Amino acid sequence: MMSFYEFTRQFPDDEACLKRIMIERYGGTELNCPKCGEYGKFYRMTKERGYVCQHCGHHLHPTVGTPMERTHLPLHKWFYAMYLFSTSRHGVAAKELERQLDIPYKTAWRMAHEIRKYMAKVDGETPLGGPGEPVEADETYVGGKRPGKRGRGAAGKTVVFGMLERGGDVMAKVVPNVRKRTLQPIIAENVETGSTVHTDELASYKGIDRAGYRHETVNHGLGEYVSGASHVNGLEGFWARLKLSIRGTHVHVSRKHLQKYVKEFEYRYNRRKRPAAIFGDLVASL
Repeated sequence: MMSFYEFTRQFPDDEACLKRIMIERYGGTELNCPKCGEYGKFYRMTKERGYVCQHCGHHLHPTVGTPMERTHLPLHKWFYAMYLFSTSRHGVAAKELERQLDIPYKTAWRMAHEIRKYMAKVDGETPLGGPGEPVEADETYVGGKRPGKRGRGAAGKTVVFGMLERGGDVMAKVVPNVRKRTLQPIIAENVETGSTVHTDELASYKGIDRAGYRHETVNHGLGEYVSGASHVNGLEGFWARLKLSIRGTHVHVSRKHLQKYVKEFEYRYNRRKRPAAIFGDLVASL
């Protein structure tokens, strides 16, 4: 994991940040101009975040297409925010960005959401499983504690559905309900046929074997959590970390924005074997 000292050494100011983006997106400041085709140097523009071709004057703006495109906030603060996101296990609250970056709360809130959306974009959605590979599928309910029914059917909760390839990646998304016509198409779209899909006893998963999967279940309703090799304990652990983070760091997340938080933690999980590379991955993908 990059230390704070190393971060400040590599990115002491906006110029260092812009140059790094230029290197990641175009290979540096010496390249073939995309307009005139001539190889040469691109010089730094004085009043804009960009570079200009020495031959034809064509402008390159490295931040276009990145979360920093439409903002006047210093690039160094954006890089530091990404550094905070990459070094935190439980996410970063907008209030924390407000304090650390000395910016208005509204700006911090927008910055945090832009970084979460970018993490989801970088992570992508690679198909899970393969012939004989075990994939867990499960759903959870996110929302504050309140009197009444718990679990499935609880009022005021938001449903999140997930699929996890054992030893591999996880994929999760907010869904409107846990009906068969909602869940099974998501599995068919994102899990390769021939995989062994492990679920609980929810009726919505019945018949999934007819779509080209081997289907194995555990009956949570009877207190069964492992049956041979069948369980969804991997996803249960992912749900636990997600909910602990929301309660401990964010306190409450609205249904409208929950998808961004889910994708942020999906990104973290999928890079769990090399957490030190998270910041580098974000910067390299700008």
